[in-house]
Amino acid sequence: MRPPHAGREDIASAYAACERIARRHYENFPVASILLPAGMRPHIAAIYAFARAADDFADEGDRTADERLAPLTPNPQPPTPNPQSDPIFLALGHSIRSCSLPVSLFEDLLSAFRQDVVTRRYGTWAEVMDYCRRSANPVGRLVLRVAGHADARLDRASDAVCTALQLTNFWQDLGRDWRKGRLYVPREECERFGVNEADLDSRVISSAWRDVLSEMAARTRRLFAEGRGVCDGLRGRLRYELRLTWLGGMRILDRLEQAGFDVFTARPTLGSSDAPALLWGAGAWRRPRPA
Repeated sequence: MRPPHAGREDIASAYAACERIARRHYENFPVASILLPAGMRPHIAAIYAFARAADDFADEGDRTADERLAPLTPNPQPPTPNPQSDPIFLALGHSIRSCSLPVSLFEDLLSAFRQDVVTRRYGTWAEVMDYCRRSANPVGRLVLRVAGHADARLDRASDAVCTALQLTNFWQDLGRDWRKGRLYVPREECERFGVNEADLDSRVISSAWRDVLSEMAARTRRLFAEGRGVCDGLRGRLRYELRLTWLGGMRILDRLEQAGFDVFTARPTLGSSDAPALLWGAGAWRRPRPA
């Protein structure tokens, strides 16, 4: 049911607010860009704005853990959104109804954001992958649902790409995360490669750190390869958006490896100078030959 007083102008204004949030926070990967079909853009912006707001609650400011967790905990009787104070929820609610989006995917996202508040380290690779399953994969599946696709094969490929993008961001943000007391390289891998965590306090990427991060990057590349099929399984403009996203993630991973993972000296990002190469790559895209 549409909230009281939420007319077409209110909904349009709410979507516009979400698009401003998406543009303001966009860094590496396209969000509701002009390559997306026009009918998808508002819904993708609403999904992104929701995820961005929830992530900020979990990760920003000087609030206590309880204060951060409160807005991320589902309320069995949520308040009616006010178009003036809750444009994100007004737009998101409209998108959920319009596109029949599974609420369970948003619940997965919220569970991952709650985990961010209380979990700073991960013991095993399986734990990191489970976090990505809830923090990244739902976004890809939501994009597919907005596009009208509910296909298990596409879902699996999308999951692989989304996890790879999340992992790439972890290695890209190693320095930033460490300053917040957070590390996504699993303890078991740190112990296997014999890294010294004091090096990160000194902003030094030692040979041991390069070795373990090279292993993390290799696993990430395999996931990119596993997920490439989602870029081949769609038609129209969306496939070019996904190709750019895939290529952008791989380009960041390439730069991390070329820099020896020294994110303290220079954190690799994408900029306008990367656009020609990415656009060329999206246009010249070729499906891999069967093994």
